[in-house]
Amino acid sequence: MISENIKDTLRKVKENQGNICFLTGAGVSAESGIRTFRGKDGYWTVGSDVYTPQEMATNRMFQTESEECWKWYLMRFLICREVDPNPGHYAIVEAEKKLGDRFSLVTQNIDGLHLRAGSSIEKCFQIHGSINHMRCRFECSDQLFPLPKECDKINDTEDFESVRDLLVCPDCGAMTRPHVLWFDEYYNEVHYKADSAVSSAQKSDLLIVAGTTIMTTLPSIIMEHFYNYDKPIINIDIEDGNASRLAEASNGGGFIKAKSAEALPMLVDLL
Repeated sequence: MISENIKDTLRKVKENQGNICFLTGAGVSAESGIRTFRGKDGYWTVGSDVYTPQEMATNRMFQTESEECWKWYLMRFLICREVDPNPGHYAIVEAEKKLGDRFSLVTQNIDGLHLRAGSSIEKCFQIHGSINHMRCRFECSDQLFPLPKECDKINDTEDFESVRDLLVCPDCGAMTRPHVLWFDEYYNEVHYKADSAVSSAQKSDLLIVAGTTIMTTLPSIIMEHFYNYDKPIINIDIEDGNASRLAEASNGGGFIKAKSAEALPMLVDLL
């Protein structure tokens, strides 16, 4: 499964005490049972209209259909609540233990599974936010608030009425918004630690990409940095694509066509 070229790269990074950055996407969470964001279960009906995830996950929709947006995100929260981290998540936790300050993790996933598995919040850059948190819709402060504990007790979005009045900013009393990066918004340092994530990744000597097609801006910037500076990229995915092609073309990198839950533990063992 792991080529000699990749094994050789891992040996060199290990011998040179190099830094390693892990970049993860939806494919890693899918192996825990979380359906992909753009899958058929992402669609939502408001009245007689059906909206796509690209329409629901926008600030524009939130401004006109705040409660419906919250119901949609609580539906996703309930899904995430019912699943557990998989061996891929735990392998990355083990990598952090082995590498210490030479480790960093950039994840596009908002489900919090990396943290539940044991990854530290200091080394885990959640660049698309966290479904477990909310913040003031009017930005009266930069503070994040955990979802009310009562959200853990609901069974479906029909129970929304029981938590609606709890989804408020404790500072100004306005309705909060999910702490997630929407399609019509931009990365920033304040909410998503975007600059810190890029800086940490660019200081690394090896990039391990798992379960993502690299369709968003910041992950693309990270991958292009490694490629342009002749640093190795190792890509793990069940299908080849843009990320796998860039990894194969990178200096010392390669593509592993496999589930991340299978390949990540093997890679970390070699560290």
